[in-house]
Amino acid sequence: MLQMLNPKLIFTTLDAIDEEKPSHTLNRKEAMRRVFWVLACVSVCLLLIHYMKYFSVMRAGLAMLAEWQGKDGNYFLLKLRETGFLRLIGYIWWTFWHVIGYVLLPYIVIKTILKTSFVDMGWRWNTTHLHWRGYVLLISPILFFIFLVSFRSDFLHHYPFYKDAHRSWFDFIAWEVLYLLQFVCLEFFFRGFVLNALRPAVGANAVWIMCVPYLMIHFPKLWLEATGAILFGLFLGILALRSRSIWGGFLVHAGIAVTMDIASLLRQDKLPSVFWPF
Repeated sequence: MLQMLNPKLIFTTLDAIDEEKPSHTLNRKEAMRRVFWVLACVSVCLLLIHYMKYFSVMRAGLAMLAEWQGKDGNYFLLKLRETGFLRLIGYIWWTFWHVIGYVLLPYIVIKTILKTSFVDMGWRWNTTHLHWRGYVLLISPILFFIFLVSFRSDFLHHYPFYKDAHRSWFDFIAWEVLYLLQFVCLEFFFRGFVLNALRPAVGANAVWIMCVPYLMIHFPKLWLEATGAILFGLFLGILALRSRSIWGGFLVHAGIAVTMDIASLLRQDKLPSVFWPF
């Protein structure tokens, strides 16, 4: 398993994937149609998420709804602010568009155009446990790096994204549920849908194709994280094809995300002390 992640053996591993079904099981015409529909879906999904996930879009939508009902443009925004959970609601909106773009739209394409199994696009556990060494190999240096950077002020100011996570255990748990749900959606989209839908058409090259949009969603982040996304996406893609599952990749992302949030709160001595904030 560890040998599979050796850079010298990447091509050997991809060749082995290429020789197994369902790699290259479509004829030329079917393969061309498959690539067209999958990449068209990927383009629309990424475009939709990028422009719809922001709080400013939700605020504009609330203003339009208020004006349509003959109320002041800030009416619904003020009502949500009165709940004390406006920031959390903003992240519900953020997660909602990840569910739509990363899961719902691919589901429609899978069922109506590709006419294949949605569950078999990586949702099963399959042989994930047999590849645990590979996932541990990926997450271990990142966890060590988190420990080192957790002493930096910019890290403490950046995490958690939800700035009220320290207010109560309800806030913290609600945020982590939303955050991890987003990672389930992300893993399905890249290591489930893109890989498994393209593999019958282009074989192991599906991994390289998947890595391009996966890298691009990291462009707003620090250059080091974006650069790491290339190899991270490559190795997660190989492991996903080997295990035929998205769950190993999800557990890696979940471990990193929760560790960063807890490390930040611990360093600031801001772990929640009450369950409910009010």
